Amino acid sequence: MDVKTLLLQQWTSCLDQEDWFPPLEKVLEDITLEQATWKPTKGTTNSIWEIVCHLLFYKKRLLVRYLDETENELQAENNDATFRLPTLTLQNWKETKEEYLYVHRELEKILAKSAQEDLDREVRGERTLVLELKSIAMHDAYHIGQIVFLSKMQDVWPGQHDC
Repeated sequence: MDVKTLLLQQWTSCLDQEDWFPPLEKVLEDITLEQATWKPTKGTTNSIWEIVCHLLFYKKRLLVRYLDETENELQAENNDATFRLPTLTLQNWKETKEEYLYVHRELEKILAKSAQEDLDREVRGERTLVLELKSIAMHDAYHIGQIVFLSKMQDVWPGQHDC
């Protein structure tokens, strides 16, 4: 199996095709605004929505870097800043999810049409597109687990999954 095929499989597993963990699109499907903003304790625990904002930040930044639109590159003072929420409204929650799905799929399109030389292209310092996409897929899987756990803590996890 070539690297591109493997990455495409990882990429779809993170969004819309169940594998060893549920895909994020399915996990977020029925999450309400209240559930998205819920935190088990005050302090360092992030909400579901904050985690989605964090994932979206890094995906958007990679897309901008790949498209070489450096004037639009996202900046954050530190990693914690990537968890910041917009105004807490149902519309903003829906828009965050929609934007996440859009950016993920745009990166998937780039991956699908990429030749090996495109995958080997540097998008950040010494990091190639293939390394960035691999890292983001692993990052997604990690945070999807957190989102599932937060759903279970709220007793809203549907419970029936193949993995």
